[in-house]
Amino acid sequence: MKNIFKSLIVSAVMMLVSLPGSGRSPLTYDIALRDSILGVITGATIPEARFDLSRYGAKGDGVSDCRRAFEKAMDAATRKGGGIISVSPGTYYIKGPLVMRSNICIDLAEGAVLKFAPDPELYPVVSTSWEGTYLYNYSPLIYGKDLENVAITGRGTIDGNAMTTFATWKPLQKEAQMKTRDYNHRGVPVEERRFGAGDWLRPHLVQFYDCRRVTLEGVKIINSPFWCVHLLCCDNVVCRSLRYDAKLVNNDGIDPESSSNVLIEDVWFDNGDDNIAIKSGRDDDGRRLGRPSENIIIRRCHFKGLHAVVVGSEMSGGVRNVFIEDCDHAGYCKRGIYVKTNPDRGGYVKGLYVRNCSLGDVEDLFYVTSKYAGEGLDNHYFSEIGDIVVDGLSCRKASKAALVLQGTAQSPVSDVYFDNIEVGEAEIGISFNDTHNVGLGKCNIGGKVDVPTQITDKDKIFR
Repeated sequence: MKNIFKSLIVSAVMMLVSLPGSGRSPLTYDIALRDSILGVITGATIPEARFDLSRYGAKGDGVSDCRRAFEKAMDAATRKGGGIISVSPGTYYIKGPLVMRSNICIDLAEGAVLKFAPDPELYPVVSTSWEGTYLYNYSPLIYGKDLENVAITGRGTIDGNAMTTFATWKPLQKEAQMKTRDYNHRGVPVEERRFGAGDWLRPHLVQFYDCRRVTLEGVKIINSPFWCVHLLCCDNVVCRSLRYDAKLVNNDGIDPESSSNVLIEDVWFDNGDDNIAIKSGRDDDGRRLGRPSENIIIRRCHFKGLHAVVVGSEMSGGVRNVFIEDCDHAGYCKRGIYVKTNPDRGGYVKGLYVRNCSLGDVEDLFYVTSKYAGEGLDNHYFSEIGDIVVDGLSCRKASKAALVLQGTAQSPVSDVYFDNIEVGEAEIGISFNDTHNVGLGKCNIGGKVDVPTQITDKDKIFR
């Protein structure tokens, strides 16, 4: 009886949101916009001159410190106007951060491993951000700021080697984490937001900050201290054919934050947190900067981890024009597409397009909430969420819900269109609350109904 009742509710909701005569034609998938974005994304352009790392004193024996060799190789390349640092097979131990330069590519041959020392004292405090708040903290292990034309390529591996130190810090971070948020809300000058020893805020593995024309291609990423690849205030970025085995604490795969014109394609994720998390700053910091993440194309990616693609929750500067196409997943995935914000945030999510994506077993397939973590409900920074088109999204089973939209009475989720939705099983088919102008095209949740059966003798007993 319970399942029958749920089916009736789903049918009624479908009728309500699909009624004709609303005066609005269905939203359409904006292919022209997608193609115009692709037309401006190039990634890095690097001079072809090559500089063999071994010529500058590097030994791939897993013991010798190779940080100085990288600095010497980058010095030599910079004097020549840039070039490619070639890293041969071997394990290159690095005691401290690699600080990237403009017009430089580090190219890791297959079998080459960059293995970072796990000692926190080797990583000086630098300008960065942490969970959407701008501050000074331990340097990311690979760090680049105010650069252009910078790349990491090849079939080698970047090993954060964070198991014994940074990965153990999360239970100790709460006090400093709350302090970052207090500084954020009070507008404390960034120069005064200093964190480091005794604060337990983990550094990122790779961070490019305020960089233009960036390429990350081919490499494998493992054992990250925190988020794996953080693109902070960057423009014109290509992340292609990356491979992950990063299952330590909060090992997000790729986090574009306040970044624009980003292409993420053909990536194999296997992460201990979100695969892709699109952000634009937390609360007051995000609203003050007002720099959205925009014009982001995600295609042909293979997801495995907590969530496939997330927008938020630190999205106070806004997110717009995100395309997710031709992606799939293997293994565990809690939520497929997940947009999360709350009345602490403000900002907006406008122009989210999903097409031809297939997931296996999930908890929730497509989930939008303006009440993330139940926080900020007494605040008044209501996010605007709308202009969403989903054309082709499927999963075998949603153990909780297939389609969820949760707006607020003050700012409903608006202008959403679902088409070609196929869900084999779902505990809850549809849950829409505080929404406006939501449309459904072809949607089959819990199976597909064929032609109606004919009356039989069994049916006649009810007459």
